[in-house]
Amino acid sequence: MNKPTRIPLFPLNVVLFPGMPLPLHIFEPRYKLMTQRCIQEKLEFGLILALAEGLAKVGCTAAINSVVRTHPDGKMDILTEGRSRFQLTSVIEEQPYYEANVEYLEDRESAANPHEQGKLLELFDNCHWLLHGRAPDPIEAGPGVSIAYRITAALPFELEFRQLLLEQRSETNRQAALLERLKEWLPRLQKLQYARRKGAGNGHSLS
Repeated sequence: MNKPTRIPLFPLNVVLFPGMPLPLHIFEPRYKLMTQRCIQEKLEFGLILALAEGLAKVGCTAAINSVVRTHPDGKMDILTEGRSRFQLTSVIEEQPYYEANVEYLEDRESAANPHEQGKLLELFDNCHWLLHGRAPDPIEAGPGVSIAYRITAALPFELEFRQLLLEQRSETNRQAALLERLKEWLPRLQKLQYARRKGAGNGHSLS
C-alpha cells in the first residue's frame, strides 16, 4: 500500500518513535479539524518537533488508534501510535492547519552486535532501577522492532537526543549512541542515589 506523500502536519514539542504510543489532548480548533479529517479518511498525520528556530527536518507519522473521550466543547483525548519516519520537504499552508510534502525514510541494513546489545540492555536495566525503583518491562528483539526506540521512550532523555535517534538511519548506530549516553548516565545516577540515601539518613531530603 502506497503511503501518501502529502499529509496533515502537527508540530509539537514531542518526538514520537515508530511503534510507540502517544496520548494527545486536542484542543486548538485547527487541530480538532485535522483530527476529525484523519478519523474520517483514516489518515495518519505527521508529528514533528517544533524548535525555536523552526521545524525539525525529520518526524514520524501518527495513526489514531482510538478516541478516548470527546468533550462537550469538541476537544478530544486520543490515543495515537507512531508509524513511519519521514523527511520534511515542504510545508503547505492551504488549510487552517499545516500540511507537508514528505519523503519516507527506511533504515539501511545493519546487523546489531549481540555483545553491544547485551551491554545496552544491562545498562538500561540498571538505569531504570535507579530512576524508578523497579525493573523495566521486558524488551524483546524482533523484525521491525527498534530496541533503541523502546529504551529511549522509557527514559527521560532530552528532546534533542530523542530527535538525534529518530534521524539515525541504522539500528546499529542508534544502539551505539544510546550505549554511550547510558554509560555517561549510570555513574551520575549512582552518585545521585547515594547522595539521596545519605541525606535521608541525616534527616534531610534532596529534591
